[in-house]
Order: sequence, then C-alpha cells, then structure tokens
Amino acid sequence: MSSLTTSKAWIALQEHYQQIQNYSMRDAFAQDPDRFNKFSLHLNDILFDYSKNRITEQTLPLLIGLARHTDLETKIQEMFSGVAINTTEHRAVLHVALRNRSNRPIFVDGEDVMPEVNRVLAKMRSFCHRVRSGEWKGYTGKTITDIVNIGIGGSSLGPKMVSAALAPYSSPNLNVYYVSNIDAADLISTLQNLSPETTLFVIASKSFGTQEAMVNAKSAQKWFLDRVNNDRTTIAKHFVAISTNTELVKEFGIDTDNMFELWDWVGGRYSLWSAVGLSIALHIGMDNFEDLLQGAFEADEHFCNMPFENNIAVIMGLLGIWYNNFFGAQSYALLPYDYSMRYFSDYLQQGDMESNGKSVDMNGKRLDYDTGQIIWGQQGTNGQHAFYQLIHQGTKLIPCDFLAAANSFNDLPEHNEILVSNFLAQPEALMRGKTQEEVLHELPPEQRNDSVLVAAKVFEGNKPSNCFLYKQLTPKTLGSLLAFYEHKIFVQGVIWNINSFDQWGVELGKVLAKVIQPELSNNDVIKSHDCSTNGLINAYKKLRKACPNKTS
Repeated sequence: MSSLTTSKAWIALQEHYQQIQNYSMRDAFAQDPDRFNKFSLHLNDILFDYSKNRITEQTLPLLIGLARHTDLETKIQEMFSGVAINTTEHRAVLHVALRNRSNRPIFVDGEDVMPEVNRVLAKMRSFCHRVRSGEWKGYTGKTITDIVNIGIGGSSLGPKMVSAALAPYSSPNLNVYYVSNIDAADLISTLQNLSPETTLFVIASKSFGTQEAMVNAKSAQKWFLDRVNNDRTTIAKHFVAISTNTELVKEFGIDTDNMFELWDWVGGRYSLWSAVGLSIALHIGMDNFEDLLQGAFEADEHFCNMPFENNIAVIMGLLGIWYNNFFGAQSYALLPYDYSMRYFSDYLQQGDMESNGKSVDMNGKRLDYDTGQIIWGQQGTNGQHAFYQLIHQGTKLIPCDFLAAANSFNDLPEHNEILVSNFLAQPEALMRGKTQEEVLHELPPEQRNDSVLVAAKVFEGNKPSNCFLYKQLTPKTLGSLLAFYEHKIFVQGVIWNINSFDQWGVELGKVLAKVIQPELSNNDVIKSHDCSTNGLINAYKKLRKACPNKTS
C-alpha cells in the first residue's frame, strides 16, 4: 500500500465517503438556503459555483487535509520559483513565467528568465504590428491575408482553441488556419483556396524535428515553391518559425531573424502563452494577447496566495480527486455553452490526460490508486442532443463542468436567453432528478399504471457539477479560466505524487511507426511483428496496390 492510501488524511476521506455516499444534494439545498453562498467563489468577473457537488461542510476540510498531507503548498512554491519539478527530464516547469506580468525575477539555474521572456514578447509585438498593419509584404508586394499555423499537440490545440474562442477580437483582414494532422487531407483542404502571394506559414515545433509537423511543413514549402518557380529567396517573406533549434530552422530556409524562441522549461501543452501563441497574437492583436496573459497571471496570483478553502483551482482539483478516487468516476465532461469554445474540451483533454495519465509515482513505484480521468465533452446545446442522456440516466457517474458567458458578442433575438437557460437548467436537472411521484403527477391518468413508462421517466439525480459564469468571454477572462484548469491538473498530480510534466507514453508508438513505415513500401511479406500487426501490414499493402484512384 502507498503512503497516500494509508495516510490518516486518505482514511478520513474514505470514512467520510462511507457516511455520505448516498447524500442527497436535493435535500441539502432544501435544508440550507445559503448553500450557494457557502460553496461559490469569485475572481474578477468570473463566478465559480461548486454548490452542486456531493459535499457537506465537512468534506472540503478533509480534502484540504489531503492536500496538506501531500505538501501542496510547498510544491506550488517550487513550481513558481523554478525548481526542476519535472524530474525525469530534469527541467523547471515555468509556463507561469510566460505570463508573469509583475516581472518579478524567476530564476532557472541562477539566471532570471524574465528578460528573455520580455524580449520574445517584444519581438512578437513588432512582428504582429508589421503583418497586421500591412507593412510586411509577400514576395509580390501584396499584404498577408492568411496565416497557416503548422504544428501538432500543444503547438496546435492551444492556439486553435484560443483563436476560435476570441474570434470577436480578430482582424477582418486576416484569416488563421491550423494544420496538425499528418493525413494529407488536412493540409490540402487548407491550402486549396489560398494564394502563395498572401499566405504566411508559422511552423511551430520546439525541436523542429517532430515528424508530423515537419512533414506538413515541407509539403507546405513544396506547395509554395511550386508556385513561385522554385525561388527559395521568397521563403523568408512567407515562413517563420517557433523553435529552439536554430540550425534546423536555417536549413529549412527560414531567416533566423524570423525565428521566435522558446525554452525547454515550456511544456508543449502549456505553451500557448509563449511564442507558440504567435498565431493567436496575429489573429487578435498583441494587446489582446497580453490581456490573455494578464488574465492567466491574475489566476496564478489567486492560486499562489489564496487559502486553499477559497482557492478556485485547488477546489477544482480536490473535487476531481473526490470523485475519481472515492466515488470511482472514470471520466469528466467539459461543457461550454458557447460556440466559440468548441475546441475547449479538445485542448484540455490533452492538457489533463497527457499530464496525469500516469501509473508510476515520482519514485518510479507502481500506483495502487487511480490517477487521471478521461476528459471529454463539446459545446452545448449540441451535447444535449448527443450524450446528455447517458449523463442523466446512465449507470456511470460523470461529473461535469458547465461554462457560459452572461453576454454574447452576437445579438440575435432569443438566442442567448435560450442558450443560457439551458446552461442553467442542465446542472439543476442533474442535481434534482425526477422522482417517481413527480413522474406520476405529470402523467395523464391512463398512463400511470404503465410501470415501464414510469420507470423510464424517473431521473435519479444527485449528479455533480461545477458552473463557471462570467460577464463575457474576453481575452482576460479566457486567460484566467485556462490557468485555473492548468493549476487543477497540477494540484491533482501533486496529490497523486506523479510527474504531470513528462509524457513518455506518447513515445513508444512513434518509435514503432518508424520501424513500420519502410515496411509499407517494400514488396516483402512482413513477418517481423506479432501475427495481428503482420496481417494488417500485409493487408494494407494488397489494398494499396488494388486501388488505382489516388490523388495528390
């Protein structure tokens, strides 16, 4: 047994769970009209309501006791002060330095990183101004109208999500596209209506060696050169890089003056705050990008300085622990009632599952408790007509986060009221449910003896959720929300005693793919793998030869 599961704090929570596992939230609200005020918090225009959770006034102190047992406060200080908490890669974890708007010194290996952070931000500001103002010209003297960001993982998911979420702040003269998939259809469909004269490619790859990103980048470069008579001198006006690898950037043909640096203490899934966010800044302008950083900084300050019982990110993390490790909930749904947030769950799926999908602790020992949950979801109200049935009446407990803005950027009669009324109604329905007595009362007399119909209309209720309600989805508000979720992931990783900042699990498949790739193009019958993989490779080769209709 691990020291976590045998600790007094863990055992106290197990005992508490036994006492309240059937605790009725519906009864709790009926008995305590002040429950909302007791279990809700604010940061600026953001309201965090966690009153619809299966907790009593004793639960949170017990969860905080677990956080203190794992020395969460010290771990927070270590991350913010540049300690190498990513122990397998011997790196500091300092995405918080990228949005350190106070400019307080943060040291890595004895050197303050803030001057370099500020230098890159200033370089981004200058570049964005030149492109957005039309000063930066393409090879024929035309202004840039289209940005194509090529990257994968954190080099794509974060910027794509933020660009969509903050579209109301975008320039009407500049379109931004994101290519990440190695499937050629992604790149081809993006480029088919673009002109090389007015397109700027942003190649985002820390190492400039990530296979998917660089194959797409080279194909984009070929598309471009094919249309400019193979004049490589034009590349400098149409390709920029975000990387740490100067030599490979230069080899690609990109002018290193157009290379934006990042550092090994910036993890990919936490990198949108860095130069990886260049496409965001081009899309919404540097002032708005810095407002995004400001919002994240204010959430960072809240996380560092607020007592745990009033700390939004800490409470988010602890509630996740409560359901994952004591109620046995295997997944968690993120449900933004905002079309512009349609990539929100995709982004945090990577952020959470790549961070906390671990099965060994910081000492390399196998865990005897569950870690990361399966993160999923989509924007409402689409989800209501897809998977809410399972959340309401299925056999699985699925905690949910609902998010919505009080004010829309779009003003069509009724639309926002209908959207927000559903945002408010779904958590209430999940909490309240519907009893058999209520079903019978609603049915006409001739149907009340239909026991199958009655049973089908009963909702168990008591399904937990959090709600974020904010004034409007501004860059600052979005920055704060994203930082809250980042810190939630960190809190859970600390409590589980895992490294939330490496991702060795993505490596093995990539290594094996490099072995398989040349086998797909030779004429040999493959026998070097297990019989299933051999069979699939050989079947692929036969099917590939049999299909004459290939496009390029």
